[in-house]
Amino acid sequence: QVHVVESGGGTVQAGGSLRLSCSASGDTECLGAMGWYRQSPGKARELVANLIYGGNPNYGDAVKGRFTISRDGVTNTVFLQMNSLKPEDTALYFCKAEQFEKYDARLEVLRCSLRDYWGQGAQVTISS
Repeated sequence: QVHVVESGGGTVQAGGSLRLSCSASGDTECLGAMGWYRQSPGKARELVANLIYGGNPNYGDAVKGRFTISRDGVTNTVFLQMNSLKPEDTALYFCKAEQFEKYDARLEVLRCSLRDYWGQGAQVTISS
């Protein structure tokens, strides 16, 4: 089991900055990509940014050039630095940790199953 906890968020004026943090703990042996998604009322959840440790980040089109994702592979913490915030960035931001499947051929057991773990969400509100 992997536990995902977000921190940060809040309310800022348009043009301001915020930083979100997300830590994954527990059985992180098979932890793969970690990232952020957001959802506002009446809209589908969308990708903000995600990152595999040591890999290249992926960003949603709406945040490219303004948001930066980074990751501490030792602590399994991912950060989202959000700059030049706009009112349309207002949403509930969720952290997702992806677990990859891992099979132990010697013991003939499945060590990890393919699964996503989500945090509870952090509210980000941008006032105009």
